[in-house]
This record gives sequence, structure tokens and C-alpha cells, in this order.
Amino acid sequence: MYEGTWDLTIATPIGSIEAVVELRTVGGELRGVAYGAGEEVPLRDLAVDGERITWRQSIRKPMRLDLVFALRVDGDELSGTSRAGRLPASRVAGRRREAP
Repeated sequence: MYEGTWDLTIATPIGSIEAVVELRTVGGELRGVAYGAGEEVPLRDLAVDGERITWRQSIRKPMRLDLVFALRVDGDELSGTSRAGRLPASRVAGRRREAP
């Protein structure tokens, strides 16, 4: 349900940010990596609860931030929020890429 490559758009106060998240099951455990702004960032505390998926990640660009994602998966689309500390939540939308 969650596995695949997802193209994300994060609507932040400084503009939209495009990112890619890859989710794979390895040894029975869901793992992920995010790509964007020239960075490759492992996802931490990845958790699944029904249609909801959450994780944490740290980025350095456009500035150093610790982000918390809370998303709902509906087929090949996802939506939810990303929050950086006390900053307002940013809206996240995404679509799973078709398998080659």
C-alpha cells in the first residue's frame, strides 16, 4: 500500500518545494529515503497506522530543519502536512510513480 516512489509537493511559506520519497519493505520493515535540493535523507521513526503514514527527517537545504510528516494514503495519492518545529504546518500532496 505504501511502497513505491512518490513525487511530493510541499507548499511552504517560502514557496513550493518538490521532493521524491522512496518507500521499500526490507526484511519485513518499511524503510524510506527522501531526495530533494541535492540531498539524500533517510526517513526516521517511519510508522504506519491504517491509511496514515508518519516519519521524521532532517534537512540542510534551504535551511537546517527537523521535519515531521503526517500523511494519509489514498491509492496512488497522498496528502497531509509537514511541520518544522514551531513553524506553521505546510500542506503536502503527492502521487506515486507508475512502476516501470
